[in-house]
Amino acid sequence: MQLRAEEISQIIRKQIQSFDKAALVTETGTVLTVGDGIARVYGLEGAMASELVEFPGGLFGMVLNLEQDNVGVAIFGEATHVKEGDTVKRTGRIADVPVGEALVGRVVNSLGEPIDGKGPLDTKLRRRIEIKAPGIIERQSVHEPLQTGLKAIDSMIPIGRGQRELIIGDRQTGKTAVAVDTIINQKGQNVYCFYIAIGQKQSTVAQVVDRLTSFGAMEYTTVVSAGASELAPLQFIAPYTGCTMAEYFRDTGRHALCIYDDLSKQAVAYRQLSLLLRRPPGREAYPGDVFYLHSRLLERAAKLSQRWFVMKKGADLPAGNRDFRGEDGKVHVGPEAKKFAMHAAYKLVDTEAFDSFDKADKADKKKLEEQLSKKLEESNYEVKMDPHSGGSLTALPVIETQAGDVSAYIPTNVISITDGQMFLETDLFYSGQRPALNVGISVSRVGGNAQIKAMKQIAGSLRLDLAQYREQAAFAQFASDLDAATRRQLERGARLTEILKQGQYAPLRVSKQIAIIYAGTNGYLDEFPVSSLGRYETEMYDYMESQDPKIWEDIETKKELDGDMKKRLNALLEGFNKKFVADKKN
Repeated sequence: MQLRAEEISQIIRKQIQSFDKAALVTETGTVLTVGDGIARVYGLEGAMASELVEFPGGLFGMVLNLEQDNVGVAIFGEATHVKEGDTVKRTGRIADVPVGEALVGRVVNSLGEPIDGKGPLDTKLRRRIEIKAPGIIERQSVHEPLQTGLKAIDSMIPIGRGQRELIIGDRQTGKTAVAVDTIINQKGQNVYCFYIAIGQKQSTVAQVVDRLTSFGAMEYTTVVSAGASELAPLQFIAPYTGCTMAEYFRDTGRHALCIYDDLSKQAVAYRQLSLLLRRPPGREAYPGDVFYLHSRLLERAAKLSQRWFVMKKGADLPAGNRDFRGEDGKVHVGPEAKKFAMHAAYKLVDTEAFDSFDKADKADKKKLEEQLSKKLEESNYEVKMDPHSGGSLTALPVIETQAGDVSAYIPTNVISITDGQMFLETDLFYSGQRPALNVGISVSRVGGNAQIKAMKQIAGSLRLDLAQYREQAAFAQFASDLDAATRRQLERGARLTEILKQGQYAPLRVSKQIAIIYAGTNGYLDEFPVSSLGRYETEMYDYMESQDPKIWEDIETKKELDGDMKKRLNALLEGFNKKFVADKKN
């Protein structure tokens, strides 16, 4: 057999040309130093801020510092197995967590891993923990109420969907109690709640979960826990994890509530990380960007605008698609988005008629609009709202103060970021005023726009009466002889203060709150001693329900106290007062 050199060389050449071995390229680095949960890694030139990197043994860390010759990495887990010289691999993935409906009713850690023993999460959706907050155009003003079920808050410091309201006070003043009651009160309101526990005892978190379960609130609640025994990096990212999970519901046209309990512990964890990373310390040893730490988190709370489109009848609207445009080439957003979308549709249906409508005076406009509306119904066009728009994310951050000092660094930072604060006082708490709300320095900057009209009608006089009462009470301590008007004012104030007291885990529907505050501000309680008002309130609700079963529903439907509603309330209160006096005598 004769070997042909030419044939052999051709075969070898073909094999070389067809050789295709995929090369796996990974950028690796080497651990220079490790200690206190922080590793300095050399060689990860392409590393990104907040990128996840992998250590030997499947341990992950997050890149926090990008320096000239090394990167600072916070390790998510026990760092005792990481040693100098270990190889570190880039993942190319920015820190993200699972999101979706599968998280409802679950307890997870800062990395989104379930810790409740109910098995893995059934979701493939993931989102980055750091997302840019919505811009001005994407937002609308707060106008829907978020009822806490607490009389003192819903009447004088109302909260709206999309608002950021700070709960601030010393330890053991009932901050978590206010937050938990708010979650319990969201039952049946289509609000998904997220309770983020930062640096708390595991027993405290277990107690909160147990309470929420017993009231059926875990059906719409997710708990994110970074306990006191967790590492500082996990306590630092916990609020961002919870916020990302809540944003999924906000961005699909639903409503979410985030409670961060508490952000002062997150700031301490971040201070620890920053000092270990050798970042320069500032006031109270916090790093210079500690304000940005909280502002970028709380700015993600928003009430999103509705997005309206002009569509062809029967055409599908791609929900949540930011690049989609209607038949007029536009997306209509803002407070009057629907109106503008209607006008764009009129223009497509009949340009000439729309031009004359646009130029017409007020009297003719109504008639022309009716004609255009009829034409639109008969045409091939319609206006539709994106079902994934108009959602909201409300934030209730908690801050713990030291000896009532609200002028410390972190409290003043968060007060300036939020839309108001509820200040809980130790003295009020121990004097039996619970919730221990100091109405004088508590405020809600935007919630008044969301308050229902009926509550607004009675809350104005309540706030004024209480302010006058506080002023007179301070003066009355030194005065021996008081005139009748002052005495009357003091007695009224004492009764109003008493009816604002409320037990824990007993949130009230808004119509019941309106009824008892109406009774207080209109003098129906003046004839009864303060000590009997707790019983008065309970029996009053039962009496009203038995005499006028639709009263609560009607108040909530009408949303205002008109002449007819006031007559009904007056008649019920007069009837109940007679019964209450008679029962007392017997």
